[in-house]
Amino acid sequence: MIKVRFPDNNSREFPSGTTCLDIAKSISEGLARNILAAKVDNNIVDINQPLINKNEIKLELLTWQNTEGKSTMWHSSAHLMAEAIEFYYPTAKFAIGPAIENGFYYDIDFSENTSFSSDDFPKIEKKIIELAKEKNEYKISSISKQKALEHFKDNEYKLDLIKNLNDGEITLYQQGNFIDLCKGPHIPHTGFIKAVKLINVAGAYWKGNENNKQLTRIYGITFPKKKELDEYLIKLEEAKKRDHRKIGKNMALFTFSNKVGQGLPLWLPKGAYLRDQLIDFMKKAQLKFGYEPVVTPHIGSKELYVCSGHYDKYGEDSFHPIKTPDLNEEFFLKPMNCPHHCEIYKSKPRSYKELPIRFAEFGTVYRYEKSGELHGLTRVRGFTQDDAHIFAMPEQVEKEFEAVIDLVLYVLKAMGFKEYIAQISLRDKEDKEKYIGNNENWEMAENAIINSAKNKGLDTIIEYGEAAFYGPKLDFMIKDAIGRKWQLGTIQVDYNLPERFNLEFKGKDDKMHRPVMIHRAPFGSLERFIALLIEHTGGKFPLWLTPDQIIILPISEKYNEYCYKLSNSLKNSDIRGHIDDRNETTSKKIRDAELRKIPYMIIIGEKEVTDNLLSVREHGGNNLGMMNKNKLISLIETRINNELNK
Repeated sequence: MIKVRFPDNNSREFPSGTTCLDIAKSISEGLARNILAAKVDNNIVDINQPLINKNEIKLELLTWQNTEGKSTMWHSSAHLMAEAIEFYYPTAKFAIGPAIENGFYYDIDFSENTSFSSDDFPKIEKKIIELAKEKNEYKISSISKQKALEHFKDNEYKLDLIKNLNDGEITLYQQGNFIDLCKGPHIPHTGFIKAVKLINVAGAYWKGNENNKQLTRIYGITFPKKKELDEYLIKLEEAKKRDHRKIGKNMALFTFSNKVGQGLPLWLPKGAYLRDQLIDFMKKAQLKFGYEPVVTPHIGSKELYVCSGHYDKYGEDSFHPIKTPDLNEEFFLKPMNCPHHCEIYKSKPRSYKELPIRFAEFGTVYRYEKSGELHGLTRVRGFTQDDAHIFAMPEQVEKEFEAVIDLVLYVLKAMGFKEYIAQISLRDKEDKEKYIGNNENWEMAENAIINSAKNKGLDTIIEYGEAAFYGPKLDFMIKDAIGRKWQLGTIQVDYNLPERFNLEFKGKDDKMHRPVMIHRAPFGSLERFIALLIEHTGGKFPLWLTPDQIIILPISEKYNEYCYKLSNSLKNSDIRGHIDDRNETTSKKIRDAELRKIPYMIIIGEKEVTDNLLSVREHGGNNLGMMNKNKLISLIETRINNELNK
């Protein structure tokens, strides 16, 4: 018999050889009809896989309501899409087809004489649903390496994958007429797939290497109900409207130039103001939490990053070294701020009386991202982090970590982010070779994060394998206005860099001890944070943050002088804005102000000048009527105070 423990901690015994589907049936027929896959001791498996005879297993039965259930169905959908494409394009060569956060993709090599575009989507979607209705099983079979090489002899992409596999670990999956190299798992049969939408087609280099052939990447998504697809498509349209690249252009916040370089944003005046407001906000908050500002250079010697371990981990993915006339000198564009802060700490002897020390810097770092992976402000090659590093005694770590959590929550509240999950990112349980440091330090760091999150009452999830290479972390996953999840602030505990840099402090016992580092960045990067803020708000920023709070619209040029006096008066009350004195109609000026998301429009004509009043219109079309200048100032000040103190 096998003891099976369920997520609610209840347990039951089943005969050896029982499948997950058998267990689902023993619970309820409804569950058995909806089960897509199962999690056995944290491994996702097919529901027809027999359970091996061992003392106890942990079992979770996965449906569409589980993230892993969705991922399994989307992986299976990639295979089904490949079968549909193979029907129309029998010479196509299939590379890889994984599930992603929302849906799936498959990289495909079509023959040179074959073109594929979004115009082909309808016939592929129709064929997918046709095949899905056949309810073909996803059947697994083992195959030797020799037979696998023979089976895929005409597909160089599968051969490339097989060469790194060993006998006994190679499996094929078949549904209908399609056979693929795959380790699974998959849903029981194609009938679970009831609605499909192919989203996009793009180019992608094999294995992400620009020296390899460019393949056609087809993105899609499926659902078990058409209603869910319809709801998703509505969200997708809303996401397009909120695209930070489009809104950023309309609001004149930032731009890019190929002459400057891909992935290197140029901040226009209004965007630079937005950045400065965020920086000022964070600086004030950090001062209250006891941080001290530091500034470090944009480059560092190779030895610095060899010492920190960043060179070994990321050297090949960094920009090429900077050479100097001295043959023995080699510099890198700074990929991280933490090694520089370690050297600041080390610049003089430290005592326990000084700790904790909190160094904060808005430091710009540079990382080489492949051109195909660049995306607006969310994936760039140069970005500014609201970085800080806390050097603390081991007994201070949990208290300091909890204080950082308080800071992050303060930031989220001020920015209007109400829904979030705190993700505890730990080491991969199986592959610990990719991390630096010893097990004892890792266990202390992981326990510090788990305990701190528990003490603060955070709603947490644990993800194994998501830790940084030098330490575990707490990541804040934010849900935006249309339900998408973003990884925002991060806090990390690090016992390893202090060892690598030989950081010390003199303790009460007059002996030298090792401090612990806490890395933290509530915004993450300003670029990515601003992209998120644009898409979350649709460009309608909180009033305290928006670059232009008001715009003054004279209905003819004879009122310009009055408008300039009004503008100067409002600036004296710290109200930001400008005058649209173009030779355009008032209705066009209003439309342009709406497009640029300006909160308040002040329309000035003869009546306003004569009565010394303002005609005020709110973004979105709400007419606030006539008011005097002092009432407008009070209205704006009250709204800002409510935003910052809610």
